[in-house]
Amino acid sequence: MNIARHLALIDELCFRPFPAEHGPSDLGDGGPGHLVVVLESSRADCGTRAVQVEQYEKYRDALHELLVSRWGEGHWLNLQTVLLRTEGEAIPEPWASLSARARVADLWEAEGTGRWVVTAVADRDPSDDIQLLAVVTDVAPP
Repeated sequence: MNIARHLALIDELCFRPFPAEHGPSDLGDGGPGHLVVVLESSRADCGTRAVQVEQYEKYRDALHELLVSRWGEGHWLNLQTVLLRTEGEAIPEPWASLSARARVADLWEAEGTGRWVVTAVADRDPSDDIQLLAVVTDVAPP
């Protein structure tokens, strides 16, 4: 993991314009009010998946420590609760799709930008790659 590169990318996302429409961008996926970037990704079979998820959680935690020094302790968001809420209410993006991909998220309000920065490990679907995600959005968490 190249943590310096990941932090630089998060900084860039804090000031980059959001796409006008939902879809892929040059850095990942996005839409009005949000950008989602895959920082790390790997395929793991069922025998090594748990170990790989644990490694990606360590990567997320390393980013957490550096972002805490920048923006303070931040917040922890249980995305399982958000996912359950999608069944009965309209949850805005990127929160609805993030809750379908990841279980928990670390988030901070990036001072002076009007944006939220989120890191999460996407591992819900065992048929998908495990991904370390960075999300930047101007939509407050639900």
